[in-house]
Amino acid sequence: YVAAVYEHQSILSPNPTVLVDRQSALEFMGRNLDIYEEQVVAAARQGAQIIVFPEDGIHGFNFTRSSIYPYLDFVLHSRSVKWNPCREPYLFNDTEVLQRLSCMALKNKIFLVANLGTKQPCEYTDPHCPTDGRYQFNTNVAFNDDGMLVATYRKHNLYFEYAFDTPPEPDYEVFDTPFAGKFGMFTCFDILFFEPAVNLIRRYNVKQVVYPTAWMNQLPLLSAVEFQQAFATAFKVNILAANIHHPTLGMTGSGIYTPVKSFIYHNMEGHGGKLIVAEIPVITIDYENNMQKTASRASEKGKEQLPPLFYAEMMYDNFTLVPVWGRKGELQVCANTLCCYLNYRRAVLTDELYALGVFDGLHTVHGTYYVQACALVKCGGLSFSTCGQEVTDATALIDFQLWGNMSTPYIFPLLLTSGITLDFADDMGWKNNHYYISKNRTSSGLLTAALYGRWYEKD
Repeated sequence: YVAAVYEHQSILSPNPTVLVDRQSALEFMGRNLDIYEEQVVAAARQGAQIIVFPEDGIHGFNFTRSSIYPYLDFVLHSRSVKWNPCREPYLFNDTEVLQRLSCMALKNKIFLVANLGTKQPCEYTDPHCPTDGRYQFNTNVAFNDDGMLVATYRKHNLYFEYAFDTPPEPDYEVFDTPFAGKFGMFTCFDILFFEPAVNLIRRYNVKQVVYPTAWMNQLPLLSAVEFQQAFATAFKVNILAANIHHPTLGMTGSGIYTPVKSFIYHNMEGHGGKLIVAEIPVITIDYENNMQKTASRASEKGKEQLPPLFYAEMMYDNFTLVPVWGRKGELQVCANTLCCYLNYRRAVLTDELYALGVFDGLHTVHGTYYVQACALVKCGGLSFSTCGQEVTDATALIDFQLWGNMSTPYIFPLLLTSGITLDFADDMGWKNNHYYISKNRTSSGLLTAALYGRWYEKD
């Protein structure tokens, strides 16, 4: 099927904490929706059957609970009500944004997914009801090609979004399409947690995911395109990921991903939005399970000259590392219960320092979640203290096999190359209770090769 995602450079309110009336809020959001409309037309012209827009693209961010209120549409989170906002605008008040999105889908005969702020009144008898008598949600909506509202999803894992509430229960939202079957959806930070992302995929056997996000890139392990790709690979799903474009805030990185191929956009220089349109295969069955291949093990020889252990901060976590020296070698590094192993060979010895790092513990900055990671990274400079820094360019071509005795089945294989481009492993999977990833010769200089494990039960 043909899919489109739009990385949108949203027009942002200069003073998001100032209170405005509904009319002013609608006029402001209308400027972003005008851009959406142009992109829907462009995507439909290129044959796209579905288009996805980013999180916070219509209203922006940094609001307070009260200042965002005029920007919120009313949406009924109910599967029982069939509603076409374009054809039936009179059914509910404060649905102007939904009406415009619905009409874009209808006019262009395209499925459309967008993110907006929504409100829902609640009764004081509801124990979760906020003191102001209403819920405010960060919401994704999906419309079919007739403009019908077919799914609404309320973001569950909020990322310091004080204007919004967490829904009382996780939403598991899927909608059907004639061209690719079921799509599931979740938003931004949700991708790092079991609920609802992993549970949705497991429970509903979802093979296509739409993913609005407003993601701030963090190298070396959590760049947007790097993790989006890893998620598609780990769960063998297609992901249509639309990010916001604000390079000054570290926000860029969108794409259309399959488990074996990606169409991505990552641009920290340019201005303006970017439409990506790509034809991808429908995933209907599980990919052949390639987990039974043989993974070689490092032998016990060469104990006499072990490289020095050192510690460095990476992603705000204290990693234990060893330097990756010389043309080839075998390394091991452990922390807590996790041991990471690396076999490597370099075509040419370059003047670049690489290190193999391990972390097995609770990550506590910008969210709390348990990580098990084995990471081969290029360091920022030639001293150990630069390992874990954000690096975007590299020249070393490395053949490697990386494995670890991970305690969780949820492993995200990361493979990032020079200029924030993606590469694909030759092989990966479980062997003898270890998870491995291997690659003969990266397509360009290696930035990161890592196994990023999420141990959800220990969050």
